[in-house]
Amino acid sequence: MRFTLRQLEIFIATAHHQNISKAAESLAMSQSAASGALKELESQFDVQLFDRVGKRLQLNDFGKALQPKTEELLTRAHELEGELSQHVASSALRVGATLSIGNYLAVPMIAQFMERFPETRVTLEVANTATITQKLDGFELDVALIEGDVNNPDLNITPWRSDDLKVFCAPDHPLARNKLLKDSDLLSARWIIREPGSGTRQTFERAFHDLLPSLDILFELEHTEAIKRAVESGLGLGCLSAITLEEAFATGRLIELQLENRDLSRKLYQVVHRKKYVTEAIENWWSVSDQF
Repeated sequence: MRFTLRQLEIFIATAHHQNISKAAESLAMSQSAASGALKELESQFDVQLFDRVGKRLQLNDFGKALQPKTEELLTRAHELEGELSQHVASSALRVGATLSIGNYLAVPMIAQFMERFPETRVTLEVANTATITQKLDGFELDVALIEGDVNNPDLNITPWRSDDLKVFCAPDHPLARNKLLKDSDLLSARWIIREPGSGTRQTFERAFHDLLPSLDILFELEHTEAIKRAVESGLGLGCLSAITLEEAFATGRLIELQLENRDLSRKLYQVVHRKKYVTEAIENWWSVSDQF
């Protein structure tokens, strides 16, 4: 065999970090050793895997074609190493989740998963839809749970469960006494909403598309808790997933508002790269997530 697994690890690390120094650091080796191994891999087969863009090393088309096959080979090698060294099957699972799911659903799911499959090491990354799908596309995550719509033919997107957004305010807000909000009420209020790129923001914009240019948006915030606190303080109306508001509604800290003719329903999705090697850990994860 004319290549080594170490060379392939350096190739994948460089693809992830787009920088040979950071790739070397992630593999606990010197920059010169990593750079030399990568150059040797390319020269052995007379190929180029990266284009240099400023200070970044960006995968070229040939490198992109090799990435999923290399990821699969390394995953199988790590599984084999675990079985040989521990005499049991061991694996790792990198889970991504968008903010509402990550903060309110993913942790109990991971707890149940680890109870059933203690040999699997799980890591969780929480970010907005745009960031999570970008990491899936770059094979930095194995599976993900997302809220937003995604248009990427390389990702396999499967409906997971239903969800609804809720419009809400503080108990002493003037609109809290209204049984049904009309468009004029929505236009008269200030809003604190999620940032562009989030799945919640996508659903919000779809539901209020005709009013959006005229809405008074005071803040665009990344974190649901920050939005809830701002609304509690009386700064305006908020709009978040129902799963993030159950406790606040139950305790009366926030008040759900009823709207006229606004569809705030949506789907949550399971996502995996189409070329991702589906490990036993991924299949086990799906078996747990299907119960939520």
